[in-house]
Amino acid sequence: MRAREALDNGAFVPAAGHLATALTHAPTLPEIHELLSRLAARAGGALELFPAEPHAPAGRLAARAHLLAAAGRPEEALPLLATASGHAPELDWAGVPWVGDPALGARIEPGLLARTVMRLCTAVGDPAPAATVTPLRPYLTVVRHALAAHGEHGMLLGAGSALARRLGEVRLAVEWAGRGAKAQPSKLGEIWLGYAFRSAGRMPEALAALRRAVAYDPEDLSVYADVAATLADLGRLDEALRWTELALERDPAFDCVVHTAHRLRYRADGDVRHLVGLADFLRDHPDDAHEHTDLEECCRNTPWLGGLPPGTPLPAGRAPVNAEPSADALHRLQRVAGPVWPHPPGAYDRALGLVLVEPWELLALLAHPETARADQQNGLEVWACLGLLHHGAEEPWPESSRRRLLLGLLDGEVDRVTQAALFALVTYAWVDPAARDDIAAVVTARLTETASGPNARAVAELALAAPGLDRPTRELAAATIRVPATPRQRGRGRSLLRWRRD
Repeated sequence: MRAREALDNGAFVPAAGHLATALTHAPTLPEIHELLSRLAARAGGALELFPAEPHAPAGRLAARAHLLAAAGRPEEALPLLATASGHAPELDWAGVPWVGDPALGARIEPGLLARTVMRLCTAVGDPAPAATVTPLRPYLTVVRHALAAHGEHGMLLGAGSALARRLGEVRLAVEWAGRGAKAQPSKLGEIWLGYAFRSAGRMPEALAALRRAVAYDPEDLSVYADVAATLADLGRLDEALRWTELALERDPAFDCVVHTAHRLRYRADGDVRHLVGLADFLRDHPDDAHEHTDLEECCRNTPWLGGLPPGTPLPAGRAPVNAEPSADALHRLQRVAGPVWPHPPGAYDRALGLVLVEPWELLALLAHPETARADQQNGLEVWACLGLLHHGAEEPWPESSRRRLLLGLLDGEVDRVTQAALFALVTYAWVDPAARDDIAAVVTARLTETASGPNARAVAELALAAPGLDRPTRELAAATIRVPATPRQRGRGRSLLRWRRD
């Protein structure tokens, strides 16, 4: 080990760097801790070799924490170790003896431990990913020991409940939150209790706790969103929407309420305009989007909103370019392609890498044998068409080459190429409000032309994902999906010819 060699040579700074790096690979390896002890003995404690600077690497923080604990200051060490766990929660940073020692729980100030646990909860998510549950359990042990030593500390009970809930310890979460709300009645205590009841599936009790939280602070609109979500889970959707409307009257741009309101409106009537409105809000308020997953959750498992539709694929289509794309172009397309995406704007963003593939190659790829394979499940045509959207992006949409190319691909019967081109247009309508009316007209015309023909369902599913369609068109799309059309031959509609002239 390079750290051992550096230490043997008296090179303390390089040895410290090697040990900090080693901890990121094996946080509990005895050899690393033995070398840390040697370094501390030879360098007067060695704390100065592991400064706790802002944004310090996790390995350095963990090393400093272990040195502090060895020096008899574990209560100072734990917050640093918890920060390391927040950086990489899948690693077993806390699986060391001093963390599990009951003496730590007795020494650490309950308020400091509560704040430490709350920061850790924020870092690991709710619920914590399965791979992180075991590495994070030692922090629950510290909370248990602290509560045994300090009694009913409301803030620590609530923070401990939040961590227990994230780690799947639902019964413990309810117990601690209930004790905390009783020991120190507060808005935050009721919120923790409400969340614990929600995790336990005890929705009426969750609703009661969250209503009490609102009574503590009627100006905290985030709790209104929680109340609305709980009412919706109880099947009381009209009441839930009233809570969101009440909150939006106070602040129309409050992010938690905006996300909840759009999600519940979509749940109420299935109209995609609510999700488009949420996507617009996310685009205009990027700083408020990091902790919300409502749009992705609403789009998941829905044809075109969250991925390719299930079922038998359409016939392979034709490409307007008779050329051989490069192997690099095919590789880039295959690297981007996949059957699922978080939502249409997410698909648009993922296709950005295809700006490095020339438009003619993207068109040629539509006829590539790998693209046309009947068992091809990654939607290569879809991603090739999405890639076209990133070429000439500076051109105004009505006169743009990307619009012209995609409209050209719509000609003919419904196949995988025409379907992919239509989805690319629908996707662009999601990301550019100025293009919505134009694209809605294209989708409406295509739906009208194909509604009673073969593969009508393929176009109808895309229409239901498109922004800006009027109500009769949406009703036609829904009816087409409910009642499969009878295949029959028909000529080209005038609407398609009109597109080519526009």
